[in-house]
Amino acid sequence: MTKTRVALALGSGGARGYAHIGVIEELVDRGYDIVGISGSSMGALIGGLYAADALDDFSLWASGLTQRDVLRLLDVALTAPTVVRAERIFDIVRNLVGETVIEDLRIPFTAVATDLIAGRSVWFQRGSLVAAMRASIAIPGFISPHEVDGRLLADGGILDPLPVVPVVAVPADLIIAVDVGGEDPGDFHGTSEPGPVDELIDRFRRSTNQLLESDPVRSVLNRFGALTPDSDEAEEESAEENEPTPRILPKLGQFEIMNRSLDLMQAALKRHQLAAYPPDVLIEVPRTSARVLEFHRAEELVLLGRELTATALDQLVPPLLAK
Repeated sequence: MTKTRVALALGSGGARGYAHIGVIEELVDRGYDIVGISGSSMGALIGGLYAADALDDFSLWASGLTQRDVLRLLDVALTAPTVVRAERIFDIVRNLVGETVIEDLRIPFTAVATDLIAGRSVWFQRGSLVAAMRASIAIPGFISPHEVDGRLLADGGILDPLPVVPVVAVPADLIIAVDVGGEDPGDFHGTSEPGPVDELIDRFRRSTNQLLESDPVRSVLNRFGALTPDSDEAEEESAEENEPTPRILPKLGQFEIMNRSLDLMQAALKRHQLAAYPPDVLIEVPRTSARVLEFHRAEELVLLGRELTATALDQLVPPLLAK
């Protein structure tokens, strides 16, 4: 019997995209034949690495990262228009894939980015694999946009957070979409474990007192999971004494507001896109499983991707055999 052919649509979601590795590993271990991939943002990075036969090496490297490693690799630039330059990360990626071009990959691959000037999605199906992945992962407000052929490109998730359309034409038996910004079912809660980064941030704060004590910068560092919030910041707003309140709202910094707003816009886009092009299988990774920049949590997120994929495949009706 021939293997079941699978086309993958891998969504955007920052560090949660590590779960895509687990999805791919589970499919391969069960004998499915991945015959096409499209990806936005982290989905483009993971999908491109797999298509270039470099995902195992990347996964091994990522699993060894500590919080301190991540902070160094992110190349933080608190005085720049964006927080992260990401060039150090892509030095690693370049070492893994070299000068590979997309048309030479063993399976069809599409990286989706957003043209910030023209206001439309851009599909990379030819040309430099590294350039395509770099353009697709430029998270708004965090990672600087990337210029390719006179176009200023940013995260593909801005307009296409779950790019199913590019794989619709792929000759596959099954289309699987992986949404790494799904609703939290309540059975998995991400944690941010403090570690050596705390000391580094403390030294950095002392050397740049006024900058680092400002509210916007502290919001950024909290997004990294690098600071433990002060007790008064971590608590929710409470009503005045003896005055009952029907609802208590959390305090949100400007980056939390921006990130939550982007989540809501992407959720609305995904609903419309999935209604128009429903995949055969939808795997949803809770958006609460990790923060956008918690790239030190590869092992647990890969495992989560495997578990969710196993559950989804086991529930296929009628059952589809991999072989």
